[in-house]
Amino acid sequence: MQLELFIRFVDLTGVLANAILGGLLARSKKFDPVGFLTLAIMSGLGGGIIRDVLLQAGPPAALTDSAYLWVAIGGSALAFFVPVNERLWNVTFPYLDALALGCWAAAGASKTLSAGLGWLPAVMMGTITAVGGGVLRDLVLRKTPAVFGGNTLYATSAILASGVMVALSPVAAESVATLAAIAVGVLSTLLARRLQWRLPASYTWSPRRTFAMLPRPRWRFRRKHRHAPKPDEPGPMPPA
Repeated sequence: MQLELFIRFVDLTGVLANAILGGLLARSKKFDPVGFLTLAIMSGLGGGIIRDVLLQAGPPAALTDSAYLWVAIGGSALAFFVPVNERLWNVTFPYLDALALGCWAAAGASKTLSAGLGWLPAVMMGTITAVGGGVLRDLVLRKTPAVFGGNTLYATSAILASGVMVALSPVAAESVATLAAIAVGVLSTLLARRLQWRLPASYTWSPRRTFAMLPRPRWRFRRKHRHAPKPDEPGPMPPA
């Protein structure tokens, strides 16, 4: 029971942090209150709603539990009315974001396993739960989603946390598996931010460049002489 309350608290904290982030982005775009509310709900609740819709296990939890929606609305209002201190936000948000990612990844993987699906869908749903809201927000703002590259590890941390949840669920208690998944998600996200860990970019490959590097053949076709005599014609007479 205490574990469920802890996860719920962390989950709502992550919703609040990401809702405030959506509101700050709306402020930078000079949106009206509708824009603030839209980005806040997408950032804080988008991933969980996508997961629940794909699992088809009833209405999304964000709609059945009013606390989630009210927390997202509160984060939107906070970003709209209160000027958030940039220094304080830069210090606190990475920890809240990492904590929310670990919790959302563990919750998404656990709910998928409870629905009777396999390990691979569980990892995928855990990752979608953690990063889906940010992807929706970036798409609405006509930006390339941050999880697609150019940033420190984020989706990779969600995959690791979901994988830990899937691996420990058959052999350990649910509370142990959940806490371990949250810890892996938090630590990997914070270490990636601190050490600037990034995935490598794709190697620029083209067939023309590859074939140009190959050695050229030294042999050549011999061309026939234009004035060569035909087989039935006599050749030139030797000098007397």
